[in-house]
Amino acid sequence: MENTVVLNNSGIALTEANKPCEAILLFKRALDMEPENPLLWLNLGIAQQKTGDYGDALESYCRAVLLDRDLAEAWGALGQIFFELKAFEGASRCYAASLERDASSPRVWNNMGALFFAEGSYEEARCCFEEALSLSPMYYDALYNLRDTCRELGDTRAAAEFDRTLSGIKPADF
Repeated sequence: MENTVVLNNSGIALTEANKPCEAILLFKRALDMEPENPLLWLNLGIAQQKTGDYGDALESYCRAVLLDRDLAEAWGALGQIFFELKAFEGASRCYAASLERDASSPRVWNNMGALFFAEGSYEEARCCFEEALSLSPMYYDALYNLRDTCRELGDTRAAAEFDRTLSGIKPADF
């Protein structure tokens, strides 16, 4: 028998297997059964974002946040949408809301750093990337971003050290 747990888990697996269109159908079926489940809305948004449907993803993330204001991951996902749309003020507010609820996410710290970097605030970016690395020391994206930030700041010694570290690890999904 089909239930929301099975549909959600199958949808997550399909999203991770880069089959977000198929996952969306499962998340929508699960939402027909449990329309007030914020995690289903979050997962639907993730699949929608993977298809490039930012409008629907934005709506799904907003719905998740409306249902559970403390769902840090949904705030972080909203921030990522705003960042990708170059709506940096919205991204900043959402990343901050995510970190207020859960400051232990290296991904959100890295994304906040990328936002500061894009705005040319390299010292703030560096602090965010360092925080991400304090939480996950071999987080490839944060190491990569910190190396580039150190280059922008003229700290060639640190940049070279991060380059050496990067050469010994492979990028991974995070």
